[in-house]
Amino acid sequence: MRLSEADHARVTAAVSAAEQSTDGEIVTVVAGRSDAYHDVALHWMVLAMLFVLALLAWQPGPVEWLHARLIDAWSDTPPRWYLTFALILMAVTFLVARVILALDALRIALTPGATKTRRVHRRAMTLFRTAAEKRTRASTGVLLYLSLAEHRAEIIADEAIHSKVSADVWGEAMAVLLAEVKQERPGEGMAQAVAQIGKVLAEHFPRSEGDTNELPDRLIEL
Repeated sequence: MRLSEADHARVTAAVSAAEQSTDGEIVTVVAGRSDAYHDVALHWMVLAMLFVLALLAWQPGPVEWLHARLIDAWSDTPPRWYLTFALILMAVTFLVARVILALDALRIALTPGATKTRRVHRRAMTLFRTAAEKRTRASTGVLLYLSLAEHRAEIIADEAIHSKVSADVWGEAMAVLLAEVKQERPGEGMAQAVAQIGKVLAEHFPRSEGDTNELPDRLIEL
């Protein structure tokens, strides 16, 4: 999924409209992915090596066959043949798995859901601290973060908002966002989620006189 210029314009317009009725400031960020998951790939490569080692321990016949064909059909296979064959097989397995898992989509597909959720949340928190946290006079910033590859999103609110609005209140915004993402319409989903966030902010932080736009309205795509 990619966001078009029209998607950027739609989300930016939604942020501007939502902030017309609230002192809150909404920051929108979309990332292609939240992590490279190379450590997950390494875990799978090690698991693949252990699997082939277990297969060799279960069925040592191929080693014995090679020794009989190449060295001596009448003598027992020496232990060094088993160890050498295991080492070569494990090395080949590691290299093959490394090449296959170089594919981003496959790494993400093989990453447990809980791991993806943690990585998306961690990235969202990092971006929130950089782009929204305590960047407004009244601490009324909200980050809406979407990670496309993981199909996960986060809404993180600044101190003043968090003290009045519980996390479950953002559920409707998350629901409309993820529903549109599943239909491969991330721009529309972001715009609808922004509108829902704006309603919550307007209820708890209505716009006051002299309010200024303190954070950028444009969609940030990483």
